[in-house]
Amino acid sequence: MNNLSKRKKFKVIPRPDHLPDNEARASQDLILDGYAPAQMIEDLRKYQAELEVQNKALRYSQQEAEGASERFATLFSNVPLALMVVDEEGLVLASNAMALRHFQPLETDPPLTFLLPFINPEQTDEVAVSFLSAKSEGTSRVHEVVFLAGSQQSFTGDLHIARIENPQNELAHFICAIIDQGPLLAQRQALQESATILRQRNEDLLLSETRMAAIINSSLDAILCIDEKHCITVFNPAATALFQCSPELALGSNLSRFLPEVERALTAEKVPTQSILGEFQAVTLLGKPIYVEISVSFERRLRSRNAKQNTGSKEVSWRGLHRSHGAITTIFARDLTAKKLAETQRATLEAQLRESQKMQAMGTMAGGIAHDFNNILSAILGNVDLAKQDISAESAALPSLQEIDKAGRRARALVQQILTFSRNELPKRIPVQLAEVVHETARLIKVTLPPMVRLEVFVADDTPPILANATQIEQALLNLCTNAILAVGTKKGVVSMALQATDIAQPLSDRIGLAPGRYLTLAVRDTGKGMTPQTQERIFEPFFTTRPVGQGTGLGLSVVHGIMQTHQGAVEVQSELGSGSSFTLFFPVTQEQVVFAPEPAQVAYVQGKGRHVMYVDDDQALVFLVTRVLTRKGYIVTAFTDPREAQAALQATPKAFDLLVTDYNMPGYSGLELLRAAKTIRPDLPVALASGYITPEIEDMAALDGAGALIYKPNDVNELCETVQRLIAGSDAR
Repeated sequence: MNNLSKRKKFKVIPRPDHLPDNEARASQDLILDGYAPAQMIEDLRKYQAELEVQNKALRYSQQEAEGASERFATLFSNVPLALMVVDEEGLVLASNAMALRHFQPLETDPPLTFLLPFINPEQTDEVAVSFLSAKSEGTSRVHEVVFLAGSQQSFTGDLHIARIENPQNELAHFICAIIDQGPLLAQRQALQESATILRQRNEDLLLSETRMAAIINSSLDAILCIDEKHCITVFNPAATALFQCSPELALGSNLSRFLPEVERALTAEKVPTQSILGEFQAVTLLGKPIYVEISVSFERRLRSRNAKQNTGSKEVSWRGLHRSHGAITTIFARDLTAKKLAETQRATLEAQLRESQKMQAMGTMAGGIAHDFNNILSAILGNVDLAKQDISAESAALPSLQEIDKAGRRARALVQQILTFSRNELPKRIPVQLAEVVHETARLIKVTLPPMVRLEVFVADDTPPILANATQIEQALLNLCTNAILAVGTKKGVVSMALQATDIAQPLSDRIGLAPGRYLTLAVRDTGKGMTPQTQERIFEPFFTTRPVGQGTGLGLSVVHGIMQTHQGAVEVQSELGSGSSFTLFFPVTQEQVVFAPEPAQVAYVQGKGRHVMYVDDDQALVFLVTRVLTRKGYIVTAFTDPREAQAALQATPKAFDLLVTDYNMPGYSGLELLRAAKTIRPDLPVALASGYITPEIEDMAALDGAGALIYKPNDVNELCETVQRLIAGSDAR
């Protein structure tokens, strides 16, 4: 396929009639522009051979999958455990022969249709809760469940539950394994009774050794006994599991075979009779390193003791009775593998928590900065609007003011996005034409483009619309293009953006994690230095950057990844060291049509006619701007930067004001609090609430407290004046 994609475009060269036959035949052999037909046939044969190899691999994979399915069915049927497949309503979908043997020993017994009727009623709720736990966590188990086994019989077993992935999104399915604990419980009870009898009847040394052996055998820690030559004389089952070595191979070998560091410590140091040596590195029989915590105990036997006649030679060797004289050292080794793993996981979680706290702090900081920046934008846009009103349409400054106004509105959309991010809310997505965003971004990039870098833009005709937030897409494009320009560096290079519609199918859809279908692809490519595979694996991690300190935050590509997740799309990276990089964004195509913004309505003429407006905002620049705007329209304005002073002025002369306009977010005193106080002082006073980030919650609270209008900051000067006039006119009408 790669060979065909590199084929050169060809064109047919007509043969002139006036050429001789030999020349005409030679021209027919050159029907391709630099590509001979024989070479084309050879490439097609190679491509056919590649396809045959791929088909052979696919057939082999299919055979392997079918074989695995058959092996699983055979294992399910013949495993010596009672296995069942149960859905979340308790319906038994499948059961093996061992399960039927347990629950339906006779043909006259009730069929195994639902699991819960076969469980002791006192444990039904516990089992049901275990199924819910397995549904959410994946696995669960219940110990010593009493099951009914037909003909009024019962048996006790441990129930292990594991959730099975169900891609059809139907009822959850579980595979249940029942381990019969009846023999184990009976054996445990028999051992307890035997131990009681032995304690009551016999205090002989041999019985004491038997009890010691039982303790060693049931210990969760590995226990090893060594003699004066550091040869192992006792090796309990826990040690067998820990060191992955049978007692037959371990007995008689030197301690250094499993615990070399402990052996050196015992040789070099004088260890007390009872001591905890601490953590050491041990090795298994196969040489795998493990970590253990070591405690030691010394015992010196003064006389030997012969084994009783009922003690076999193998048991004597296991217990070390043949070395009952001299010094005996008992070593207790506790496996720290789980502890080390837990510590590693804890360190990983702590690192993730720190990064999460960084992101949360950044979001909080961004929200605070965006709020203050909103006020700055309000002052900028308002003064630009006033300046446009003060100059003529032929003024040379008008295009500059229009560009300032356009940039300010773009900044306003970006601030809205930052506020959305800081509050963890999903941005609003509408049908947009991505081609317009690409051209606008290209215009911004060209302004700061280095002289050695050339920007190329390709936009296919009639690209379908997508559901997107145009500001976020523009931010993602700016991040990718900025990275591409930095990757090119000071050398001559090219950065390109290409937009086109394409249909993706497997295996590409599986690789990028999207469903097959039609998508809009936006590719940003550069001819820079490229990336190593190790760098590609980490480029989307927050705070990861390859730039020097102070030249990058490591958040650009993580923001791009987050934006694509929000848009239900994906990003694919292709890069090779020394050959540049390519970032391709995939956007799902929508059937919704783009709704163009209506033409702005004719601005109504506003006349204040001496009406008195109280304006409250903690930003001095906004107070100065609104005072100028409303005064120019004929209003009398009394402005406050302290909401408590405004409340005191309203309390002193409640009838002096015709309207109250207050900011929502002010230090120490919310605009809603001032609104409620104003309604208490004068219920008929019209009130407007201004905010840089209006959420549905703020709208509901403002409407509940009697706000007549919500003003979004940074707002247009004309919009503010029209809102003020509308509220005052509505109050006069009442």
